[in-house]
Amino acid sequence: MGSYVPNTRDERQGMLEAAGFSKMEDLFAHIPHEVLLNRPLDIPAGKSELEVSRVMAEMAGKNTIFPSIFRGAGAYDHYIPAIVKSVTSKEEFLTSYTPYQAEISQGVLQSIFEYQTMICEITGMDASNASVYDGATAAAEAASMCRERSRTVTYVSAACNPSVLRTLKTYCFSSGTELVVVPEKDGVTDLSAIEGELDGKTTASLYIEQPNYYGLLEDVEKAAEVIHAAGGKLIVGCNPISLGILKTPAECGADIAVGEGQPLGMPLSFGGPYLGFMAAKSSMTRKLPGRIVGETTDLDGKRAYVLTLQAREQHIRREKASSNICSNQALCAMTAAVYLAAVGADGLQKAATLCMSKAHYLAQELSKIPGFGRKHQGEFFHEFVTGCPICPHKLMAELEKHGILGGLPLTGAYEGSILWCCTEKNTKADIDRLVAIVKEVAAQ
Repeated sequence: MGSYVPNTRDERQGMLEAAGFSKMEDLFAHIPHEVLLNRPLDIPAGKSELEVSRVMAEMAGKNTIFPSIFRGAGAYDHYIPAIVKSVTSKEEFLTSYTPYQAEISQGVLQSIFEYQTMICEITGMDASNASVYDGATAAAEAASMCRERSRTVTYVSAACNPSVLRTLKTYCFSSGTELVVVPEKDGVTDLSAIEGELDGKTTASLYIEQPNYYGLLEDVEKAAEVIHAAGGKLIVGCNPISLGILKTPAECGADIAVGEGQPLGMPLSFGGPYLGFMAAKSSMTRKLPGRIVGETTDLDGKRAYVLTLQAREQHIRREKASSNICSNQALCAMTAAVYLAAVGADGLQKAATLCMSKAHYLAQELSKIPGFGRKHQGEFFHEFVTGCPICPHKLMAELEKHGILGGLPLTGAYEGSILWCCTEKNTKADIDRLVAIVKEVAAQ
């Protein structure tokens, strides 16, 4: 095992002797002889770089890469400018993990500070942390932020992403928090189901998504009024691309904005690694979990960056901590910052506009096919649900034959329906081709 440590045989021998041992085996003398490995491991011999490259290429060749994607449901196929990979693949960034020694980690800290600044700009919030593991984790951590001694009931919209709901249930179960699911009606959160019935003493928060899982736009301002009347906090889960054209969570009255940062420059990559962003009003800043980078000046008056407002309980008094997240997705956060810097405010607005306009065109064309009309009539961003008079899985299989990943077949109350999605990468020709295939399959 010593071969993995970057030092010479003589240096290792010197360390052994300093510790009172003469050979490496003596270091493990306390381990019973019968459990020591006294034979070579039964694994294949090592391969050269060329051989490994061929093996990995063969394995990767088993993956299906779809030229055309019309599926979202939480992870989206957006265009990533070349400069994003160019910057983040630099060795000094690619190998960075977390700034344990802030005084010699100014570059990493500055990149995180820039990321936090941009997240605050697109959400309208006052403070952001240095990111968490993914969007579902961010939602669950936000709910934990709102829990107080007597306020222990968290309300969650039934129209949110199912994976987020499952994560929230896990967090609430482990902390003894009651979770109440607010029903959906016509694809959006039915606020009338809880309006006037919220307990002003036990209500902690309401989590709602904008746009929601079905792509529909929620009445977030109304949600803010309802939850604030009971003394609770409003948590809004956002699609960051949609913030290029929609009102910010802050403008709608949210106390905390969270979301999945994958659309900001991260490829689909079979599910990760992704990025959870969190931002909050100034009154909630001290409850933000994980790392926060602040700007200050050094002894010479020069600009410097530091880790700030991080509760020690996250590290050494875990049983008293409101959160145990101590790290962050540093490389993913940098990716999001580079993406936002590259596209700018105008680029983000254009991407959002293209997503929305193309999705509306697709919905319009699909609705001309009998049985494929929209299930909901509300306004939507770039996802929507349609009926499907044939087996959805059969339709998806036919689309795959043409190199198209179609929408997501839904289950439960929406069994037999499909959740479609468009991004700026879907051309009109792609959409027309999809519609033509759907029409052909439906006519069979």
